[in-house]
Amino acid sequence: MTLPEGTRGNPSVGARLALAGGLAVVVAAAVFAVGRVHTPDYTMGLFGRSGVAAIRLKAQLATVILVLAAAQLGLALWMYRRLPGAGAAPRPVPVLHRLGGATLFLLSLPVAAQCVLAYGVDLSGPRVAAHSLAGCFFYGAFAAKVLIVRSRRLPRWGLPVAGGLLVTLIVVLWYSAALWYFAGFQLP
Repeated sequence: MTLPEGTRGNPSVGARLALAGGLAVVVAAAVFAVGRVHTPDYTMGLFGRSGVAAIRLKAQLATVILVLAAAQLGLALWMYRRLPGAGAAPRPVPVLHRLGGATLFLLSLPVAAQCVLAYGVDLSGPRVAAHSLAGCFFYGAFAAKVLIVRSRRLPRWGLPVAGGLLVTLIVVLWYSAALWYFAGFQLP
């Protein structure tokens, strides 16, 4: 087996990458297991709203999360000088990136909790299966990204891969639920 560039000859780098990947799998599997074992309570509300009103609120929160994810991507590209024509990022940009990430994560928690408790992990159809699995993978990828961002000894490509995966999963989650709601309970 050939290791990715930047990991050859340094077993600790490979071990750290394996640890991040293992953490992602463990967290995703734990969320999946809870969602599959839990008996769904379809009457459960969100912040005092139930039924379609709860779905509307989740769609609105998911849209805010999607916008924050796009901002996170832009800030990350700016910080790593990959944003064309933007030059070097000023000092507040990394702080804004961290605050935006924390806000995004905190906003996702009530939405995810309501999804898991009200519906569980549902694999009965393509849309709900994609949404359920993307939600499980999101929290696994988030845990891995936190571990990766704290390690200065990993290859430079690790952090953008983890961040890109998070943005992709947020898009899948938004498309499979919020857009589905906004489009009249059907996917365009």
